Amino acid sequence: MDGYVDYKRREFCKGVKCPVQLKLDAAGQGSEEYEKIRAICKDSCKYTTYQFHHWLIDKGYLIVRPEN
Repeated sequence: MDGYVDYKRREFCKGVKCPVQLKLDAAGQGSEEYEKIRAICKDSCKYTTYQFHHWLIDKGYLIVRPEN
């Protein structure tokens, strides 16, 4: 949509200074250690969808979808 920006991957994680994200940043992307840490995000995120949703609202993000 013109005049808007898309959410960038892990923007929330970096914005709330998630300790798991900080470990990911320290590990080399694609490394074995990185993949182990990434599994924590996939399976055991430290944050709730409620927290994520309200962070989006606080940052001015809109959630949209096509009508059909």
